[in-house]
Amino acid sequence: MSIKQLSDISKAMRNLDICMLTTVTNNGMLISRPMSNNRDVEYDGNSYFFTTDDTDMFKNLFENSAVNLTYIDAEQQLYISVTGKAKLIQNKTKLESHWVDELKQWYPEGINQRGIAMIHVKASRIKYWDKMEEGEIKKSLLSGKN
Repeated sequence: MSIKQLSDISKAMRNLDICMLTTVTNNGMLISRPMSNNRDVEYDGNSYFFTTDDTDMFKNLFENSAVNLTYIDAEQQLYISVTGKAKLIQNKTKLESHWVDELKQWYPEGINQRGIAMIHVKASRIKYWDKMEEGEIKKSLLSGKN
């Protein structure tokens, strides 16, 4: 197994905007959907995404916070799987700290959009495949900011 540091993964993720976010439904099924991290990729083991409280994803996360994020750069043959727990945030100050203007295409009223929420995913395990190398970032190295 290859050994990379979290900083190596962060550098590799800088150009990976879209991931598949997988949640668990109330009947135990897995469901994935594409999410943008809005180029907020100074990755430290924490990921942030926007949604609204009327989505199935919000309901899934409210009932079960377990998630998986899958990032793929097929051209570079880089595959990253992030397992963690999600926290739903509706505090406007915290939403504002991760807001970028590109989000207005989905949320035209900005952080004042009715029902807007942020999903904060804190990684507990990161597995990666970089060409023929495979590795894992240990939980002890994932003590990023909250």
